[in-house]
Amino acid sequence: MRQNLTKKEIINSIYMQLGFSKKLIETVLEDIFEILLDSIKEEGKVKISNFGTFILRHKKSRVGRNPKTKKETIISQRNVILFKPSKYLKNKINNAN
Repeated sequence: MRQNLTKKEIINSIYMQLGFSKKLIETVLEDIFEILLDSIKEEGKVKISNFGTFILRHKKSRVGRNPKTKKETIISQRNVILFKPSKYLKNKINNAN
C-alpha cells in the first residue's frame, strides 16, 4: 500500500495527462502551494470546494513527558494546520469501494 505521494509523481501524472513541460508544471504546482500557505498564514482558514478546509490553530505551551524516562519537558507553543475533508470528498472515498 502506498504511503506517500511526492511532488515528482504529481508532476509526472499531470505531464502524462496534459503534455505540458515538466518545468512549467513544477512552477505551477509550487505557485499553488505558495498561494495556499500564504492564505493560511493570513486568513487562518482556506476552503477548497469539494476538497476540504485547512485551518490554522494555535497550541499553547504545555508539559510533556518522555514515556521511557518519565522526564517532564516543556513543549513550546506553536501553530498547527488541521484539515477537515468536505462531505463530497468523504463520499468519494467511501463510495470508491
